[in-house]
Amino acid sequence: MIDHIGFPVSDYPRAKAFYEKALLPLGYGLVMELTTEQTGHAPTAGFGADGKPDFWISGEGGINKPLHVAFAARDRATVDAVYQAAMAAGGQDNGAPGLRPHYHPNYYGAFVRDPDGHNIEAVCHVPA
Repeated sequence: MIDHIGFPVSDYPRAKAFYEKALLPLGYGLVMELTTEQTGHAPTAGFGADGKPDFWISGEGGINKPLHVAFAARDRATVDAVYQAAMAAGGQDNGAPGLRPHYHPNYYGAFVRDPDGHNIEAVCHVPA
């Protein structure tokens, strides 16, 4: 079980603004933000739902290879909403919402590249 994940971004304000908008359809919001003085290295933002930050970004500078992070969506409409919100927030299309039956018959996902090129996915595993 994963408790949380975090990674560095190249432009902290830009990435923070992107994730504040892109994750909103999932019920995610900015739960906690730490200053450079508090962390000892860079400003850091924790996003999550119900008061628990489980997705973190920090302004330490980007990494040289993109990550893949998949967020679970409760239904296909939420996958669509995340995709639209991420695109409106400046994301780049990396796979429009749709079925991916090569994973399994009910795998419905959408993929967007964030401002650092990370592959952000919203996925629903339940039938329509």
